[in-house]
Formats: sequence, C-alpha cells, structure tokens
Amino acid sequence: MKKKIGKNFLWGASTSAYQVEGGWNADGKGPSVQDANAGGFIAELNFDGITDFKVAADHYHHYKEDVALMAEMGFKSYRFSINWTRIFPTGMDKKPNEKGIDFYNKLIDELIKYNIEPLVTIHHFDLPQGLEDLGGWNNKELILDSYTKFCEVLFKEFGDRVKYWQTINEQNMVILFGHILKRQKTGVDEGTKMYQIFHNMNVAQALAIQLLRKMCPNAKIGPAPNISYVYPKTSKPNDVLAADTANLIRNWIYIDILAKGTYDQILLNFWSDNGYDIKITQEDMDLLKSVKIDFIAFNYYSTMTVEAPTSDKEYIVGDQQMGFNLENMFQSATNEHLEKTEYGWEIDPIGFRMTCRALKTRYDLPIIITENGLGAKDVLTSDGKIHDDYRIEYLRQHIKQIPDIINDGVDLFGYNPWSAIDLVSTHQGISKRYGFIYVNRDEKDLKDLKRYRKDSFYWYQKVISTNGENID
Repeated sequence: MKKKIGKNFLWGASTSAYQVEGGWNADGKGPSVQDANAGGFIAELNFDGITDFKVAADHYHHYKEDVALMAEMGFKSYRFSINWTRIFPTGMDKKPNEKGIDFYNKLIDELIKYNIEPLVTIHHFDLPQGLEDLGGWNNKELILDSYTKFCEVLFKEFGDRVKYWQTINEQNMVILFGHILKRQKTGVDEGTKMYQIFHNMNVAQALAIQLLRKMCPNAKIGPAPNISYVYPKTSKPNDVLAADTANLIRNWIYIDILAKGTYDQILLNFWSDNGYDIKITQEDMDLLKSVKIDFIAFNYYSTMTVEAPTSDKEYIVGDQQMGFNLENMFQSATNEHLEKTEYGWEIDPIGFRMTCRALKTRYDLPIIITENGLGAKDVLTSDGKIHDDYRIEYLRQHIKQIPDIINDGVDLFGYNPWSAIDLVSTHQGISKRYGFIYVNRDEKDLKDLKRYRKDSFYWYQKVISTNGENID
C-alpha cells in the first residue's frame, strides 16, 4: 500500500529577507550587497529596468497582516531568512542592533501564535556591504569571525523558538555564477577566487553547526542548496559521463562536504587540472569531518540536461536554471520532452521525484523542500482577483509527486514552495511573481501595497487542509 503524507508534514512557503522585507534603512539596518543595486550579486548580468529592494513587498511593515494570511492558508511552517545587516549593520559591529533583533522576535512570536513552525535561513545572499568592501567571503579570517558572531546572536536570541536552521541559501548558485556563468559571459576564469569562497563558506557552515550543537542541542541544522538532477542527453557513454560529472559539480559537492566531511576526488582533480589554488588547512578538514548535518533543505525548480562537450556547437548560456557549460566536461542541452515557463525554465515534476531519490541514495538524510514555484506575470483584475491557474497546475504536478517520493523511502518532512507572498525576483523584479498573495505594486509605482488572495491561495488552502489528499 502506498504511504500517505504524515500528519506532521510541514506545509508552508518561503521568502527571503532582502526580496520581501523592504525597510532597507529602517531602525538601524545597514547596507547589504543587495542594497547597492537591483541585481545584487548578479548585477553584472545587467538586468535593467527592474525595481530595487528598498521597499520590495514591505513585509517589514506588514508582517502581522502577512502572517495572518499565511495562517488563513493553513501554513504549518514558514521559511524565511534573517537579514544580516538588521542584526549587524556593517557586519563588524561590536554589539548587535537591538531593533533588528526586536523585529525578528516579533515575527517569530507572530508565527508561533498561529502554530506556524519558523524555518530560518541564516544567510540568503545579503552579505553586509561593510564585509564585502574588505573582501567578503574571500577574506577567510574576517568572514569566519563575522559569520559565527552572527550565528551566535541568532541562536541566543531565537534558539528557544526556532528548531530548524539553514546555514547558507544556494551556496552553489553563488559559486556557479561567479565561476561558470560569469566565465561564459566574460571569458574571465575566477575559479581560484570562487572555490576559495566555496571552501570558506563550508568552514563557516561547519562552525555554525558546531556552535548550534553547544547552544541549542535540540535544534536541527542543514544547508539549503539549489538541486537539479542532471540527465544525459542520450544513452551514449560520453553523455552519461558528462551528466555524472555535471551532477557532481552542480549539486553534490555542496552537500558532500557537510554530510561526508570530504571533497570528492573528481573535484580535487578538477581544481588541479585548472590550476586553481585553494588554501585548505588540516584544521579546516578536521573541523569539517567533525560535524554532520541533520537534514537537507533544497530548492527545486527544474532538472538539467547535458551532453559531452563538443567544439562544433554553440554553448547555451542562461541563468542558473537554464543551463551552463564547463569546458571539456559537459555542455547544456535542451530537453525536448519538457515544457518551459514563460521565462524559459523547464518544467519537470518527475525530475522532482528523481532529485529526491538521488539525494536519498547519496546521503540518506531527511529532506525538506524550501523552494519550488512558478514565476509569472500575474494580472490583478478590476474586481480584485488574480486567476493564476498556471501556477496551480505547476504546483499540483509537483505536489502530486510527494506521496510517491515518500513511498520511495525518502524522509520528506515538508514542502515550502516559493513564495508565500509576491516578492522582488532577483532577475525580473516584481513583474515576475511567485506568491500565493498578490502585492499591489509594479516596478516603478508602489501603489497601495494592498494584499490580494490569488486563486492559488484558496487552492493551496484546500491542499493543506486535506494534507495533500485533494489537489484538484
């Protein structure tokens, strides 16, 4: 008999601080790398004409209303991040900003009031500009001290109510953009810099895990990578080998180090073959071997398809969900069996199940989905409705996989799609909407920021109330 979704399954949704909060300089908050421009760490791709993050959805001033709407939908959990510069405005302050702590205390208490489990991401792309100016994640001594001090304050202030922590959101997207996608765009190879950042981030995460064990021994912690299972274009052995390599470079190296305490030999060979000089100490590796994650939070939007590299094809250059290439190792290929969103992302619900299976096989750890969703140009009608049947269909097809995923033996304990409410997409601003709740503003006009329930709001409410039994 097929297993059913457990009664304690964490249905909810997700956001990130810089994309939803606004209040960019309110109550002592300092500037982050995301406040400098609309694109943050991917600004170099020159996405023009999109809004910045100064107001976003103004969740900072609407959090009570927003949480009440989440509760109305029936949320069991809410995954959000804590803006580093609300707590430490420069990243190097001697004392934390009490008003920033107060905001998150109030947000967490509001969630607890409605029996919504807070799932907290420690770092989600919003490094303090003060740290970035001094080298950021590439300044190992500075960043390890600053990140652990940040974690210590979070665990001390919120650890009595937060059971689930995610160390770093989509570490692989930071590295892949800075290394592979940027290299394809500019021809400049920053592999040494970006993989040093990768290693420094890993050490920082290990220190966070170690600290949480001491301060909040009953809490759980894990990474939050963006995972997309990679298919071979054909059954040709070279394509299969390319897919296996792509899976490692795109997905597994970002979990292996925290689950197994080692770097894969193929990765080490890749570094050596390309002359990347990554400074790694024995002390670092001893630390990484000493800690283990409790679960994997992962963001799933699509799969990826690759083939063996050739010299006679033009490489596909897209964003993180549209494929990328690694010279002499693999190159992206279109999967003609999959439909695409209006923004060019392939839609693959079966791939969702395949990705969960692959994680189960490689790590055998509990899993929670912390992003999955459809970005679209929603339209507010004259009578205050948003008919987003396309989003309902996308989510329906993915949620349909959950009982099968669980039946496959995967310990999947929650589903928190992207996003709870409309927020500012890093790529296409507020025009690319993901939320169950519509926020009335556009790229240039803040309007009244009024909240409207989309059709998907009522549909997801029904899904949660029936514990996934009714997804029609």
